[in-house]
Amino acid sequence: MRVSTLCTAASVLLSSANGLNILMNNDDGFGSANLREFYKVLKAKGHNVWIVAPALQQSGQGGRTDFTTYPNLTSPSQYDLIPTGAPSVGSDPTDSHIWYYNGTPAACTFVALDYVLPNFANFSVPDLVVTGPNYGTNLGAFVWTLSGTAGSAYAATSRSIPAIAFSASNSAASYKTITNTTNEYTWIAQLSGEIVDAFVSSAPKGGPILPLGYGANVNYPKLYSNWSSTDIVQTRFTGGAETDAAIAATTAGTFTWANVNPQAAGVNTCINGDCSLPGETATVKAGKVSLSLYTIDYSAPKNCNTTAVVQRLRPLTED
Repeated sequence: MRVSTLCTAASVLLSSANGLNILMNNDDGFGSANLREFYKVLKAKGHNVWIVAPALQQSGQGGRTDFTTYPNLTSPSQYDLIPTGAPSVGSDPTDSHIWYYNGTPAACTFVALDYVLPNFANFSVPDLVVTGPNYGTNLGAFVWTLSGTAGSAYAATSRSIPAIAFSASNSAASYKTITNTTNEYTWIAQLSGEIVDAFVSSAPKGGPILPLGYGANVNYPKLYSNWSSTDIVQTRFTGGAETDAAIAATTAGTFTWANVNPQAAGVNTCINGDCSLPGETATVKAGKVSLSLYTIDYSAPKNCNTTAVVQRLRPLTED
């Protein structure tokens, strides 16, 4: 579907809809230009939006939940927005709906749900959690699992809240550097807002935005001023996905990483979902937006492979 078509349909359906209570998070820090531009877009659409995101850059944390043991910041927050010695959790001095916490992205989701929103917002449970847009894509099951933007989304899904993780193909910047609307950070935010509109407008009346235990992973190619003509493709995690190899560095005992070459079959074997869908990695490489659904039920499906393993282990597992 073209974004322009999506925008027209969503605008008609949403014109009389009430705004949502939305929680935002990411792993790039609460001062991220992507995050703050998306925040502005969602607020302009009439949603009640709160940010609770890491005080510092926290990429690559996955679903790791790390709560600080220090009551105060031991160094300035990202972009020096909050000084050393300030509380480890608090609001931005310029906006009481924007909060930071000195923990991992998943920890920020839980701090939001169990502390910030119940005590400071006019709602406790959001209708939707959106994370990102991340600096850099999160494509394929391996990268998805290690992403903090993904981790903060599936932390919300685990708490029975619909979540959408967004990841982009741009670089890091402070929100304070954005001085106009003709830039990739704003274009990414505008497209993300239209995708949220589509999820909301298509939801059953009075029903959840996504089924229980479901979320979505959205990844963008490089966007330009004609972003509204970009194709959005329903995809799957597998198919062209990457995983890592350890590469020995010149210093003994040290390593760096590279993508496994050739691509590993383990991360690309389609087991769940619609195997006729294109892989999200190849889709983004082709200049299109990928949209993959996920669930947090990691159980193997009932099929011949699962049955064979279960039967082999029957003497071990029988009462």
